[in-house]
Amino acid sequence: MAVLLLLSACGAQNSSSRIGADGQPLPTVYKIRNSDTSRIQFRLVDSVNALRAASGAGPVQLNSQLNAAAETHSRDMARQNRPWHFGSDGSSPIDRVARAGYPGQMLGENISETFENELETLAAWMDQPGTRQVILDPKAVNIGFSWFQESNGKIWWTLLMGS
Repeated sequence: MAVLLLLSACGAQNSSSRIGADGQPLPTVYKIRNSDTSRIQFRLVDSVNALRAASGAGPVQLNSQLNAAAETHSRDMARQNRPWHFGSDGSSPIDRVARAGYPGQMLGENISETFENELETLAAWMDQPGTRQVILDPKAVNIGFSWFQESNGKIWWTLLMGS
């Protein structure tokens, strides 16, 4: 009985340390495992397609070349430690998409440096007119989406849309 009391006290103390001064739960690190890649990409594409359908735009499909270009750029942004649309070699999103072998036209790129998950990041992009326009572009038929996560949990997200 004493052991159970001791264990329950430890659990109660542990849970109270996870509440911030404002009474809200403290954020937890969103840790992405290699096995999560497909789940995350398909969840994002499903969400993007629901948003596109609501706006009257057609659905998009994941494209491996756009995914590769997005992954390369996410890693490069982390290496540069800044979210921006140009690669450390001076490449533009158009250059990177062509390098990855995508035969269509690159329509837009959204990037983010955050500790938020993919759906929170998508919501933030939808709140801004420029990034929202990329996601809802009616000419888009393909999407590329990837990320790089640092050991501290920071995630560098890249989304590419193509026709």
